[in-house]
Amino acid sequence: MVFASLSKLDKLRASGGVVTKPDRVIVIGAGIIGASCAYHLAARGQQVTVLEKFDAPAEGSTGRSFASVRGQWSDELNVTISWESIQTYRDFEKLHNIDVGYRPTGYMYLVPEKDWGTQLGYVALQQEHGVPVESISFQAAQQKTPFVQEGLGGVTWGSADGVVDPYLATTAYIAMAKTSGATFHMKTEVDEITRTENGWRVRAGDAIYEADYIVNCAGGWSNLTGQLAGFDVPVQHVRRNIYSTAPNSTPIHPMTIDLESGIFLRSEGERLLFGLARADEPAGYNTAVDWDWMETVLETAGNRFPWLLDAPLDPSGAWAGTYEVTPDHFPILGALPEEPNWINACGFSGHGVMQAPYVGKLIAEELCDGKSHTIDIEPLRINRLRDGRLRNETMVL
Repeated sequence: MVFASLSKLDKLRASGGVVTKPDRVIVIGAGIIGASCAYHLAARGQQVTVLEKFDAPAEGSTGRSFASVRGQWSDELNVTISWESIQTYRDFEKLHNIDVGYRPTGYMYLVPEKDWGTQLGYVALQQEHGVPVESISFQAAQQKTPFVQEGLGGVTWGSADGVVDPYLATTAYIAMAKTSGATFHMKTEVDEITRTENGWRVRAGDAIYEADYIVNCAGGWSNLTGQLAGFDVPVQHVRRNIYSTAPNSTPIHPMTIDLESGIFLRSEGERLLFGLARADEPAGYNTAVDWDWMETVLETAGNRFPWLLDAPLDPSGAWAGTYEVTPDHFPILGALPEEPNWINACGFSGHGVMQAPYVGKLIAEELCDGKSHTIDIEPLRINRLRDGRLRNETMVL
């Protein structure tokens, strides 16, 4: 679908590089990505309207996130976007006088012997970007989280990795966006999107909204949103389950990942939370906890963390949420090539909370300046998926 319209880049060129009239922007979705985009766009003078289907913000994937943030990745773009975002969370209270719950509790990766050499290369990449990560001895690692050492080649530790409160971070961005003039409409599910001569017309129930740009931040519903306008945006929901021990049943442990099995665990308050991605999980929005899968998770976890099998469990502390997954587990960022007034920021595949601050900045550049320029997001545009040029990230849980 190709429309005759002037993109921001066209306007910049036509006006000699100056655009004085703010654009009307509709952001679809008030999770943490939509909230960050709304803030960064409004802060740059755009007229921003956010439409959210749920009764409140952060009710989709954001509110059911595992809330962890890390700079440890194998892909340079993931390292950059995540580390820049972590630094924003770290400095948030100082910059904005709002606490978003960032705590540098650390991230520890237990790496198989066969992969240790490759992992050290990832550590070097992370360190080049300023991420405080290092390899630590097995003895030091055992002091953080006890584990069976058999088959491991080494352990990496990220001291600035940790957790953030997704709800506090989302509502902080919303509050700042409102201060900059953005408006938010809850319980406003988009039913219809129509291209007009000068922009877009969006219908949500009996309400009609018009804009020059649409920013698609609808998470796992991003493909449905795209289809309303005739676009295929390959994102789908995939459930993830988090299980919990009873309060005060285990010592405090940082986020610990066994790369061989995929088991992950960390303490949250008085509980220990743990999980494992299910490879055959069917796509679709499902937030019911899979209790049958817990048996497999515990059996797998017991091989590396046998002490976990002795901890009493508490079903009331468990929950399920969804990843918004793309075919290669990388987000889709930027304007559609055939429609520059439609911008995607979706498909983060479980990494939206940890990447939201920097992504909001990049999307604001894309819309306001014609192209994201702080970093090159070309490898994350939708054409990579259309052309079969999938990226590879080895450290996806």
